[in-house]
Amino acid sequence: MNRFYRIVLILLVSIAAFPGTGALAQQLNDKLLNRPYADMRRWHLGFSVGVHTQDLNFTNNGFVTEAGETWFVDQPSFSPGFCVNGLIDFRLNDYFSLRLSPGLYFGNREIKMHDTTGDNWLSQNLKSTYVVLPLDLKYSAQRFRNVRPYLTSGIMPAFDVSKKRSDYLKLNTADFYLTVGFGCDFYLPYFKLNPEIKFCFGLTDVIQHKRNDLVDDPDKMKITQSLKKATSQMVVLTFYFE
Repeated sequence: MNRFYRIVLILLVSIAAFPGTGALAQQLNDKLLNRPYADMRRWHLGFSVGVHTQDLNFTNNGFVTEAGETWFVDQPSFSPGFCVNGLIDFRLNDYFSLRLSPGLYFGNREIKMHDTTGDNWLSQNLKSTYVVLPLDLKYSAQRFRNVRPYLTSGIMPAFDVSKKRSDYLKLNTADFYLTVGFGCDFYLPYFKLNPEIKFCFGLTDVIQHKRNDLVDDPDKMKITQSLKKATSQMVVLTFYFE
């Protein structure tokens, strides 16, 4: 995980260090530009489509059942999901803007549960449909011909509207993320194309610990009892069209 954060930091610093300034940049900027006044408008509207992966970071507590079992819960692999968003971009000045991009995230997580005192395995597929309301502050470097790199940071409330089943694990409906990302505006003749990578870090425990729905099936409750908490993480690749 430490290596993951170092890679993210290096990528963000590299994007921020590319301002496109100097005599050469000015000379190239004097050439023909696509949509030269696009960034002068106060409002920008658009939409995006993309893919993402959802992860759960489990904290196991070592709970021992009456049968002597100790269950360990993990998400060993990632499954790609699909996302679609609208976009409202409000220009603050030449370098900063606020972006609201409400949308839907469709995905699933394959959870594995292992009894470490024996050789018993269980699994569960957690499907989700999130309504998300990302609000980001966007910092853009100086435009370099028809390219303009940028960084984003913000918050993202998320609400799972999928139907919850009475299974081993059950997640809370609401979650809250801190987000950081980077991308690049490509100025095409008729629109802007913005590929973007965003990292989302959940701040809340998403496990439902009170499971009244398992009163008639107490054996399933042992998995929830084995968890102290679980937090969400996402990596999102999106393509914005403005």
